[in-house]
Amino acid sequence: MYLQTLHLRNFRNYHHQHVDFSAQKTILIGNNAQGKSNLLEAVELLASLKTHRASRDADLVKQGEAIARIQAQIQRGYGTVDFNLLLRNQGGRTLKLNGETLRRQLDGLGTLNAVEFSCLDLDLVRGGPDCRRQWIDNLLIQLEPVYARILQEYQQVLKQRNALLRTAKKLHRNQAAIPTDLTQQLALWDLQLAATGSRVTRRRSRGLLRLMPLAQAWHRDISSQTETLEITYCPNIPWQQDDPHHVQQACLDKIEQRRQAEQLQGSSMVGPHRDEIEFSINGTPARFYGSQGQQRTLVLALKLAELQLIETIIGEPPLLLLDDVLAELDPSRQNQLLDTIQTRFQTLITTTHLNSFGADWLKHSQILTVNQGTLQPYARPLSETYGP
Repeated sequence: MYLQTLHLRNFRNYHHQHVDFSAQKTILIGNNAQGKSNLLEAVELLASLKTHRASRDADLVKQGEAIARIQAQIQRGYGTVDFNLLLRNQGGRTLKLNGETLRRQLDGLGTLNAVEFSCLDLDLVRGGPDCRRQWIDNLLIQLEPVYARILQEYQQVLKQRNALLRTAKKLHRNQAAIPTDLTQQLALWDLQLAATGSRVTRRRSRGLLRLMPLAQAWHRDISSQTETLEITYCPNIPWQQDDPHHVQQACLDKIEQRRQAEQLQGSSMVGPHRDEIEFSINGTPARFYGSQGQQRTLVLALKLAELQLIETIIGEPPLLLLDDVLAELDPSRQNQLLDTIQTRFQTLITTTHLNSFGADWLKHSQILTVNQGTLQPYARPLSETYGP
């Protein structure tokens, strides 16, 4: 998989920018707030149809403009793909694949695969459970795009069920009896929650089981064999057998146990939206007791494992997006990451300086300067020589 070209129009601070990627490794250098991360965000948007930096499309459209476009040409094992995304300031998107408008946006998932590693990823260890749920869900969508629809169905069921529970809460407050029709509606949504929730939790479990040995191997290497990583999936619905009927019944049993509490609280207390994923290093919870170095090692191991797993499943190496992450790593971890990448993955890296890169890396990289939303080839000083 290779991103050949990227064309941005009115995206963030880019007015009209075309990029031809001429090397397996591209370094984007510039001061802060010039647009380096914005370019990576455009690639992330094509890969996942969402971005961790914005919740509204209006935030992605250049100020004063009505629409923004991201156009890419991607070389896949089966041929070249043209992938275009149009964003509207007032909402609504249009996604085109090889010139054909997609009826459902989710059908565009899997066209481009990418793993991003930024300083924000430390929240994966230090943040709340929602950070870890979002992380595993994003990975599963890369591995199996249909999972996005499964997750969407679950969220819709959860929304409808919560609306009924809020009604039940109001009745409790007024000391009124819950009518039969509301009880019947809740019973139907209980079944829907169990059915869709079982699909989510079973896939999360399988994904983590495949990722865990890869992450553990990377973690051992990076820590020089001194630390052991454990990843524990803690589903809100406890289940033992990877069987849809078993998991659905486990969900319904727990709903029955928490029924009164849910109605008093007015929200669903049972389901994979309350799952947790725990990381421990040498038996100690990394979230509370891990040092900064240990937490960075853990996240680096997870990202390298993601790359390896996606490559194994889809049969092509994904893109790697490194957003100013080298500054967060000590020299040993920087070297581990850069040595791993080499020419295996097409890599886009943002940085404010080139000090972290060796001569061979710089020699074989495309280096672009980013200044106020404009890209130019990096002007190498005459004194710089990277060998014959």
